[in-house]
Amino acid sequence: MPHEIINPDDLHDPVDFGYSHVAATSGDLVFVAGQYGSGPDGQVTSDDFAEQVRQSLANLRTALRAVGLDYAHVVRLGTYIVDHDADKLAVWAGAVAEIWGRKPPAQTLIGVATLALPDMKFEVEAVAARP
Repeated sequence: MPHEIINPDDLHDPVDFGYSHVAATSGDLVFVAGQYGSGPDGQVTSDDFAEQVRQSLANLRTALRAVGLDYAHVVRLGTYIVDHDADKLAVWAGAVAEIWGRKPPAQTLIGVATLALPDMKFEVEAVAARP
């Protein structure tokens, strides 16, 4: 399937980490790689779980905007939480409700022991559909 790889200038360069931020197909689907609480250098910006969620979602929005989309176009999320518990679920559920209200995307949440970088506590990937 023909597609375009996009690494927005407003996000860190992920190539040295072995991936790209966005793969946009010639059809309706856009795939956004796992976004985490990273700054311009690709390093985690905060130890705080809630702040990592906030930054991850801001990075997701930046990736979506690079292809002319926004949160409303997201049809599926994959979320990964290190040492998942009820408190972290509440933070994540609150963030989802803030963005998508009573109509969140389909989602799979997976509790994990660790993620790609030692300071990462949260990561979210997305599939979006063009209108």
